[in-house]
Amino acid sequence: MAKEKDLLFQPFVLGDLALPNRILMAPLTRSRSKQPGDIPWELNAEYYAQRAGSGLIFSEATQVSPQGKGYVFTPGIYSDAQVQGWRKVTSAVHEAGGRIFLQLWHVGRISHPALQPGGAKPVAPSAIKPEGAKAYIGDRLGMVEIPEPRALETDEIPGVVAQFRQGAENARRAGFDGVEIHGANGYLLDQFIRSRSNRRDDMYGGSVENRLRFPLMVAEAVTQVWGRERTGMRVSPTGTFHDMHDDDPLETYGALAAKLNDLGLAYIEVVEDSFQGNEVEGRPEDVIRVIRDNFKGAYIANGNYSADEARQRIGDGLCDLVTFGRLFISNPDLPERFRRNAPLNEYDKDTFYGGDEHGYTDYPALEDQ
Repeated sequence: MAKEKDLLFQPFVLGDLALPNRILMAPLTRSRSKQPGDIPWELNAEYYAQRAGSGLIFSEATQVSPQGKGYVFTPGIYSDAQVQGWRKVTSAVHEAGGRIFLQLWHVGRISHPALQPGGAKPVAPSAIKPEGAKAYIGDRLGMVEIPEPRALETDEIPGVVAQFRQGAENARRAGFDGVEIHGANGYLLDQFIRSRSNRRDDMYGGSVENRLRFPLMVAEAVTQVWGRERTGMRVSPTGTFHDMHDDDPLETYGALAAKLNDLGLAYIEVVEDSFQGNEVEGRPEDVIRVIRDNFKGAYIANGNYSADEARQRIGDGLCDLVTFGRLFISNPDLPERFRRNAPLNEYDKDTFYGGDEHGYTDYPALEDQ
């Protein structure tokens, strides 16, 4: 009898990009860009190249403008130096046989004046403080409470769309294979999508159609740069991270999925678990189903799954591919370990954010053990 095929290692065509397996590396903020200037550099190139066995790498969240920054030491994609730095990363990944998308990011209200140009207030759809959220603004001051943001003026919003468009164009210059729009985890696009953080009374707030208008403008602008086949969006419809809530996620995300389907995006990546230990609203399986029903492109699941759980979800038709986060931090050769059912390195949470090569590029591969 022929050996049953491992679903994680079945090839997949995402948009028009052929992937050798369905084990994708999730976007992971690691706060190790070169300073000053938030510039990717050789250490980042080594880190990503080590993980080139992934079917596809999603880069860490990357701010599209100085206004979009919410954490120290995170990289940008708005300066020439950053573009050249990212080219070192993409070249290293490609030389190692991998594929890599850039995640385009604007944090919105999840920031602090200490990180904003001119000490300005962070921006948001509405002037609503994210209760309990904190920002890390440096070793000297550490974690500080996030203040109330200011609401973006109606005439400012097209300018933020232009930031995403420019970020997409810069990602092309940097040699990426595609881009992911960050619409999840309580950042700016998520803040517009969900009803509790968006209390606007103009064309960008109120009804579901209005709340989706800005994120869809961003998606359309990015696809004009990259084409539909190389563009996707990440969403987190039921998570409460960064004080996020929606009054009717089934309606909201069913409508968003249908609109993204109309735009022809290659995929939606869905954060299906609580993300960083926060609560999950409602019945996540219902929201997953409504997204699946309304979006005909690829569905990528993110949910802190084990290899066997990922195989089960693919086999049950609940997703097409799976992104792995923390397991990729400590196991640069994660696909090979899954293939061999080999033991996994344990990750060190103390080295997740900031620092040097320790807890970053020094986790051993199987061949080194």
